[in-house]
Amino acid sequence: MICIKMKILLIEDEPDLGVIIQTSLSHHQYVVDWAADGKAGWEYLTKDRDTYSLAIIDWMLPKISGIELCQRLRAEKYTLPILMLTARDRMEDKITGLDAGADDYLVKPFGMEELLARLRALQRRVPTFQPDRLQLGNLRLDYGNNAMAIANPAGTERSVSLTAKEFQLLEYLMQHPDRTLTHDQIRNRIWSLDTESVSNVVAAQIRLLRKKLAEFGCENSIETVRGFGYRLNSPDCHQ
Repeated sequence: MICIKMKILLIEDEPDLGVIIQTSLSHHQYVVDWAADGKAGWEYLTKDRDTYSLAIIDWMLPKISGIELCQRLRAEKYTLPILMLTARDRMEDKITGLDAGADDYLVKPFGMEELLARLRALQRRVPTFQPDRLQLGNLRLDYGNNAMAIANPAGTERSVSLTAKEFQLLEYLMQHPDRTLTHDQIRNRIWSLDTESVSNVVAAQIRLLRKKLAEFGCENSIETVRGFGYRLNSPDCHQ
């Protein structure tokens, strides 16, 4: 079963460690962007508040330190959960990191299994990351089995499994009903920025999702807004 995960920004200036973390998280179905300094990380995070669900930030970063980055984000009312990485293991340092705005603190060196466990813990701590289900009209996304379902007036329902990208795309559209999302917004949310650029990747994924939605009588739910992107109109699907 595919496990749908969040999009993460990793801010780490050690190239070897950055590659290891990004590769491992991607292997576990996380979508990961990687910035190599605090200034680039700040630009990634402030470009669109909706892009990332969590940030992994190293303490000792060039240009803007991890501590300052945390402080800036909290001063700007960002609620984004932050996992701080550092070689500093004194209690005073941990307190400094947490007081700066980090939600958790992981001391280097660490094992990838521990990092993954901490990410899962942060997901559980903030329920909006992984609700049991997402409902819009009579269309529902189930996180437990990575499927979409439609309930009919008789009280029965039918479901179909989705691929990871189909699930992430429909989730993003359902989180912003009746709102036009641009090609760039969708691409930046669902694919990592270092993914090889394919001009029609969003359109191709939309076509695949529309095909599955059509099986539920939702043929016209995703509207193409020419020159801008796509909009999910509040669905009234039928079987």
